[in-house]
Amino acid sequence: MIVERVEPEREMVRRVVPYVAPALAAALGVGAAAGGWDAGWSAALGVGVVALNFVANGLSVAWAARISPTLLFGVAMGGFVVRLGAIVIAMVLLDRLAWFSPLAFAAAVVPATILLLVYEAKLLSGRMQGDLWAFGSGAREARR
Repeated sequence: MIVERVEPEREMVRRVVPYVAPALAAALGVGAAAGGWDAGWSAALGVGVVALNFVANGLSVAWAARISPTLLFGVAMGGFVVRLGAIVIAMVLLDRLAWFSPLAFAAAVVPATILLLVYEAKLLSGRMQGDLWAFGSGAREARR
């Protein structure tokens, strides 16, 4: 049996998205308790940026995997640099706002990223194999 559309990245996004709202609320609460509402909103923005980064990565890699292995590699590697740059640019632009706290933002981004990576590793543990991806022409040729 040949599976034409296997997208583990989309499945990971589907599994993570329900945790985003509680994580935002937790960041807001912890940030507000530690440094006031400005810090709370900055921390929540940090968690939101991490979540958007993860979703952008998952969807872009899933899209590229449908096209070709070369594009998958390019999107995975180049996308990392682009998304990391976007986080830095967001932090620089947000720093111009009077209420924004770069410390709270960074203090939320780092643990949120670590928790997300641990969760991702747990989801993929023992299940990530090269044959999980179906590349366009390969799937069609295998059916013949």
